[in-house]
Amino acid sequence: MNRRRRRRLAIFSAVVYVVLGLFFLIPIAAMIEFATRGVALGSPRTLSAFTSISADPELVGAIAASLELALIVSVGVLALLLPTMIWARLRLARLVRPLELICLTPLTIPAIVLVVGFAPIYRWLEINFSDSILILSFAYLILVLPYCYRALAAGLATVDIRTLSEAARSLGAGWGTVVYRIIVPNMSSAVFNACLLCVAVVLGEFTIANLLDFENLQVAIATLGTYSAQESIALAVLSLLFVFVFLFALTFLSRFASRRRGAMRG
Repeated sequence: MNRRRRRRLAIFSAVVYVVLGLFFLIPIAAMIEFATRGVALGSPRTLSAFTSISADPELVGAIAASLELALIVSVGVLALLLPTMIWARLRLARLVRPLELICLTPLTIPAIVLVVGFAPIYRWLEINFSDSILILSFAYLILVLPYCYRALAAGLATVDIRTLSEAARSLGAGWGTVVYRIIVPNMSSAVFNACLLCVAVVLGEFTIANLLDFENLQVAIATLGTYSAQESIALAVLSLLFVFVFLFALTFLSRFASRRRGAMRG
């Protein structure tokens, strides 16, 4: 009976993976087919839609700006949120719930409403500080807070940070060492997941950038689609492939960190 159940479970898992794989791969395959079509009916396929992206300086600038924003937001939200969450759980347990409420609040506010509040602030920033697209990182820090908080909270729930911190402090470690060399390595998977969510949200954000009149990756794709549909689809395919590669890289790093941590414990 156990062997039969395991066989059925394996078949069911294989069917689920195949269905989900087709659900994601068929639209991407259709996008690639459209982006590589020739100009005339029956003409050979071409990669001109992909190669022309690098020749457009505005597109290259939008892609570079989105990647820079993703990096800034990932580093910023981890530097802001991770020590705060650890400190709240160690020293200020009564503030854990209010902190969770504050971090999850952006989920309840539509992006269009956030833009109404951001607009006068960004008008002042553009006049007195800078008109660079990188100032969008302030808005994106708020936008990614709920996703990063849940990822980090799930990681902290699996680690006994109180015991680890007390043991490290008893050996003379400072709070910086406790946080970044003791606790963070034990929740590396959660940190990688938070980074992945930051990158995915920043690279996929359109409403705030468009309404505040900045050109990021998604705004560039929408603008490009008004006069060159093939190049727009090609750019969308490249952005999806980048996110997939980034996901696999983070998964590999997470497994490598877990194995290294297990080897050190052994």
